[in-house]
Amino acid sequence: MSPPAVPIVLGRASKYLDRHFNRQAMKILPGEFYATTEDEVIVTVLGSCVAACLLDPIAMVGGMNHFMLPVKKGGQEPDNFYAARYGAAAMEYLINNLLHLGAQRDRLVAKAFGGGKVLPGMTSDVGGQNIDFVRHFLRSEDIPLWSEDMGGLHPRKVYFFPHTGQVLVKRMERAHNDTVITRELSYMQEFTKAPMEGDVELFT
Repeated sequence: MSPPAVPIVLGRASKYLDRHFNRQAMKILPGEFYATTEDEVIVTVLGSCVAACLLDPIAMVGGMNHFMLPVKKGGQEPDNFYAARYGAAAMEYLINNLLHLGAQRDRLVAKAFGGGKVLPGMTSDVGGQNIDFVRHFLRSEDIPLWSEDMGGLHPRKVYFFPHTGQVLVKRMERAHNDTVITRELSYMQEFTKAPMEGDVELFT
């Protein structure tokens, strides 16, 4: 017997009732993903991180991940929770769980967001590396990239509706930037255990 088609989440993500959209919403943080068959919304806030939204539009199964770096340098991450902060693992986890919920791999399509150049004092363009990674991964896996909103200087808040594939993107202005930057630096320091070196609809 096939396993039940239930929503799958990794990490500390939390669900709440979004009164604006009048539906259940799942908020995911860096290093997390969520896959579902339900008519709900998946929400995340991105700085230099990238979120890939994957969808089987026939089965109406979709999900989102939120990764911080393309790959782990120096070997594999033994813990699944921490591995999902890297793009290579985050993409595979999300795809495998979509298939578990009834999606077909040859019907998967993608939308991608984030990768902003928002972290001050970085010696490398983390956002740019994440963008290059997700584009290359999707090309190599023959998953069409239907739309994207990546790069630039602003953090983004992303709402993904897996049943329809609709995505709403809010570009966050200066007043919100400091909070996003502080949070992202905190996550990176937590994960690395060391200080870090130096069709899309937009609405406001």
